Order: sequence, then C-alpha cells, then structure tokens
Amino acid sequence: MSAYEQKKKKKPVGVMVLTGIISVGLYFALLANQDIINANFAKGGIYALLPIATAFVFSYIHGSFTGHFWTVLGVEAARKKLEVK
Repeated sequence: MSAYEQKKKKKPVGVMVLTGIISVGLYFALLANQDIINANFAKGGIYALLPIATAFVFSYIHGSFTGHFWTVLGVEAARKKLEVK
C-alpha cells in the first residue's frame, strides 16, 4: 500500500466511540447488578451457560473497541513481505 493510500484510509473513530460506550455500559450494568447476576449465575443447570455467554459478549465488545482504538492511534500489525527467490 502506498503512502497516499494509507493517508486516504479513514480511521474508524465512530465505531471506536460506539464500542467504547457499549463496553462501559456493559461493565456498569455488571457492577450495578452484581447481586442479581450472582444469584442467577449460581443456580446451576442451564444457568451455568450464562457466565460463559457473558464472557464471550464482554470479550467481543471490548476486543472490538481495543482493536479500533489502536487503529485510530495508527498502530497496525507488521505485514510480512513476500520474498522473491
């Protein structure tokens, strides 16, 4: 990718802000309702899947925010160059 194409590429600021707000909201809801959540998660049976599902939701949203955050800051993974033999 040329330097011109890299400058032209839009940064996902809006998506970063949105996923950041959702992430903060999820953590606030979790901490504000700890008693209810602990009571339901400890019931056993099918309720044992709730902590796992919750962890996946938190992981996805927070990971999405973090990925967009680093992209907005300009930090990208190094790309390997193909060697011609």
